[in-house]
Amino acid sequence: MGLYDEKRSTVKTMWMIIFSAQNHDRQFFDKINRQQFTTQGFMLIYCKASLTKTSVNLAQGSDAVCIFVNDQLDGSILKQLSESGVRAVLLRCAGFDNIDLQAAKKLGLFVARVPEYSPGSVAEHTIALIMTLTRHIHRTDRRVREGNFALDGLLGKTVQGKTVGIIGTGKIGLMTARILKGFGCHLLGYDPAPTSAFRETGHYVELDTLLSQADIVSLHCPLIKSTHHLINEKTLAHMKRGAMLLNTSRGRDSRYLCYHHGFEITAARGIGY
Repeated sequence: MGLYDEKRSTVKTMWMIIFSAQNHDRQFFDKINRQQFTTQGFMLIYCKASLTKTSVNLAQGSDAVCIFVNDQLDGSILKQLSESGVRAVLLRCAGFDNIDLQAAKKLGLFVARVPEYSPGSVAEHTIALIMTLTRHIHRTDRRVREGNFALDGLLGKTVQGKTVGIIGTGKIGLMTARILKGFGCHLLGYDPAPTSAFRETGHYVELDTLLSQADIVSLHCPLIKSTHHLINEKTLAHMKRGAMLLNTSRGRDSRYLCYHHGFEITAARGIGY
């Protein structure tokens, strides 16, 4: 992405500011920049702040901005970026609901995202949450740290033989299903775009059927209009009492206030994010 100047036979420096930057971002970006792009002229600037109306001025003079899931780029912020010389918006995530694509197109901004978001890592994190909730690992850890070795209230349950509903059977949902198949689970799937790959692991049903039959419900959906608050008061009413709900996709796929709408921890065995 460095710009080659044919007259001078040199590579122009491209400045990119990375918003919402954590220490691990700096570690990996610097490493790959040294290893693969030393002749490309990249200059990376790290900013811990999210990209908002109050921080957008920090991009002044940059050729590109690199953003994450909590950075919000509406039309007004994109306009400011364009006016400040930014030509590219790069998302280091798969989701793109936080950027106004139509506004970006009108402004002539180049927008790119990562094609997938480490399906194996997210799937394994989902399994970790399931095991934590079924075996009360979080509560056990807290008790042991306090010197309390009582077993009261820590009786776990097996995952083997449970019915698991996978909502969203893309790369992450499919990998999660395959791992759970190894546990001996019965897999149900719901997705407007069913795949033959998931049919090798489980079978598709309607959403209401999945919710009413599943002991564990796991969300793996992109955040789009049809999935916004997909899990709400109405859909929660179809779930088994004592079922487990996990959301390792986008937060707004399920309603955070479900606790205040009758779906309390006493009714659900566990909720994991």
